[in-house]
Amino acid sequence: MLTKIDSLPTDKKIAGVHCVPFTENGNILMAWDRDEQLLTTIGGRLEETENIDQALEREAMEEVGIVLGEEKIPFALWYWDSTDSYTIWFLAKVIEMKPYSFDFEKTGYVSFNFETALQLIEKIEPTNPKRTNLLKLAEECAKQHNWL
Repeated sequence: MLTKIDSLPTDKKIAGVHCVPFTENGNILMAWDRDEQLLTTIGGRLEETENIDQALEREAMEEVGIVLGEEKIPFALWYWDSTDSYTIWFLAKVIEMKPYSFDFEKTGYVSFNFETALQLIEKIEPTNPKRTNLLKLAEECAKQHNWL
């Protein structure tokens, strides 16, 4: 279940990290997943040898060729019963967008404001409110931290 947070949980293992990258002009980025055929947040597994920042930075570079800034704000988590672990979502500022080939699971990214992102996700996934709920929490967090 998706839950709003303002700090990292300590009661269970964090196994995954994702971010909603935030550009200097106030837009967010989402990636198009080749296999799922959906727009997704950017992130993935947390390797045993990594801390959260390292994992987010690795995933952002591996998936879409972006460099994230130091400030990363946790805003949501998903609890996985099957692994008794969490996936955490962060707002993260983009400091650089590097040339990238998109040869792996992501074929590109889309830059848009929250309103357009929500409308597009609702069109692509009309029966699945999980991603729109996540974006609404991200927008709330961005406003709370004066990013918008």
